[in-house]
Amino acid sequence: MADRLEDTLDLLQRLVAYPTVSADSNLEMIADLATRLGEVGARVELFRDESGHKANLFATLGPEGDGGLILSGHTDVVPAEEEYWSSDPFALHERDGRVYGRGTCDMKGFIAAATVMAREYAELPLKRPLHFAFTYDEEVGCLGARALVPELQKRGLKPAMAIIGEPTMMRVIEGHKGCCEYTVRFAGLAGHGSAPERGVNAAEYAVRYVSHLMGLRGDLMMRAPKNSRFDPPWTTINIGGLNAGVAHNVIAGWAEVAWEMRPVQKADQDFVKKAIETYVERDLLPAMRSIHPASAIETEVIGEVSGMEIMDENEARDLVTGLVGANGADVVPFGTEAGLFQEMGMSVAVCGPGSIDQAHKPDEYLSLDQLSGCLTMLEGLGRKLTA
Repeated sequence: MADRLEDTLDLLQRLVAYPTVSADSNLEMIADLATRLGEVGARVELFRDESGHKANLFATLGPEGDGGLILSGHTDVVPAEEEYWSSDPFALHERDGRVYGRGTCDMKGFIAAATVMAREYAELPLKRPLHFAFTYDEEVGCLGARALVPELQKRGLKPAMAIIGEPTMMRVIEGHKGCCEYTVRFAGLAGHGSAPERGVNAAEYAVRYVSHLMGLRGDLMMRAPKNSRFDPPWTTINIGGLNAGVAHNVIAGWAEVAWEMRPVQKADQDFVKKAIETYVERDLLPAMRSIHPASAIETEVIGEVSGMEIMDENEARDLVTGLVGANGADVVPFGTEAGLFQEMGMSVAVCGPGSIDQAHKPDEYLSLDQLSGCLTMLEGLGRKLTA
């Protein structure tokens, strides 16, 4: 176990050194992982995005066929502002039983552990396929997984289960909310601030748009499913940003609203989208265009990621709870790629080392105890795959 942990830390050091911020390429890290998996006999495929600067990795050990299991993790990380870190965020530092660096818990620690364990899995008489799915751009809308799923479907692959190694402190997660992100752009008519009635103030219409969204919060609270296990139990709406105009004395000719929704159920997502679209078409646009016909409101969908639905029968949940010795499974408010795999017909569980409380923060860290616990879980998984 000591050698396995040291090997995992050595690989994690390499992975953290790849600055795979979502805005940048992940190709070097993917190439490194592809080489390592290929060396132990995995069948490796890479799927590049349209730009050619990013790629998903999908690799398989064991027999061909359906009914396999996916170990999944995302390779991208959020930005790291170095001035707020006590050490280089892209160099692994170990102290006090923890390893520090951007992506240590979210989620290169799990990827390193799974890749190191592949060497041992390759020596086992696996009875079913074992897949590794390492994706790009999870942090900006699960773009990589959204591109990978149709590729797997085109190949007729039908894995039975997936384990997503997001940081859960090795708790088993069986459900989470969805995550939908939008940017709405308002085009009005600029003019002199002394005659606001002669222009179309995009800032004012953006504020009205936001106010209408906020008015839906009460409806969403009333729509919360009975016995919802989420905290809070209802679908939430958050305004992430509102920008407009150029100066105090100029009618704002443009505005932009960034907002997100975390739906508990798909019906809530549909309800909010229909309500705001109706308000735009019925009220806002006619008022704007009565003054300036070229006025516009355009919505860009940054990402619409499905939630992970709680299922009465969930083979992956039952498998992982047995591996970690848990008495049950929990739910979390943050999103993962789990819902995308669930939509392929797989049973899915989320379980990985580290705490989400450390993710996206300066001095992100992963405790060695958590990493050891993850390796123990993955060791037990190997035994299950040979049974």
